[in-house]
Amino acid sequence: MPAFADQTGKEVYLPGIPAKIISVVPSQTELLYDLGLEQEVIAITKFCIHPAKWFINKTKAGGTKNLNLALIHQLAPDLIIANKEENTKEQIDELANHYPVWVSDINNLSEAYDMIIQLGEITGKKEIAATLVRAIQSKFNSLPGHKNRLRAAYLIWHKPLMTTGSNTFIHSMLHEAGFDNVFKDCLRYPTTTIDDINARKPELILLSSEPFPFTEKHAEELQQLIPEAKVILVDGEMFSWYGSHLLQSPGYFQQLKKRLV
Repeated sequence: MPAFADQTGKEVYLPGIPAKIISVVPSQTELLYDLGLEQEVIAITKFCIHPAKWFINKTKAGGTKNLNLALIHQLAPDLIIANKEENTKEQIDELANHYPVWVSDINNLSEAYDMIIQLGEITGKKEIAATLVRAIQSKFNSLPGHKNRLRAAYLIWHKPLMTTGSNTFIHSMLHEAGFDNVFKDCLRYPTTTIDDINARKPELILLSSEPFPFTEKHAEELQQLIPEAKVILVDGEMFSWYGSHLLQSPGYFQQLKKRLV
């Protein structure tokens, strides 16, 4: 029985190429679609919005942090694909008692590439995965150099205000996009305040579309409270989705920087 080490270091044993896959992470669901696993993926989460036809037609196994375990047991998958950060450890551990569960742990582009390659190998789509990684790498390598990085704060939640520190994929993508994260001295996703943000003197406040859906109203309110910075809305998927969606991120970053010139 072949063994594959997931990104948490756990050994996952598979008797062969899985024919019944459940994906419980939106960005990895989109990746499985682009790997050509239309028939093999039997269920996704209610947050797996890409591709649209899967969101409409595939069975929903609950939310990323509130999986429908009873339904998953009914489906009896050959493989569950999860993520350390996006899913609940207790539920993933419970599922791992019954099924092979491959868990990703992604904090930078290199780990995203590794995830794509490994899932390609596990699902029998090794060549497609390798081609996809080369395409993503080419797009990121084509980004211009960043001599003068704008000091930026990236907000992911409103009440309380939450931002992104180091050791996160979003932090890595901010760097790739040419920004200097003013919260890089913090870890993970710290709460913050208007006073703290002002004290760090960002030139730019990026309001993500997810997980909290910031709107122009929020941007206007924060602009009044943080007058020295420019406050704009950004597409959170471009900064936080670490599967095949990465093909779109470099182009988005270039357009974003042009808006700020």
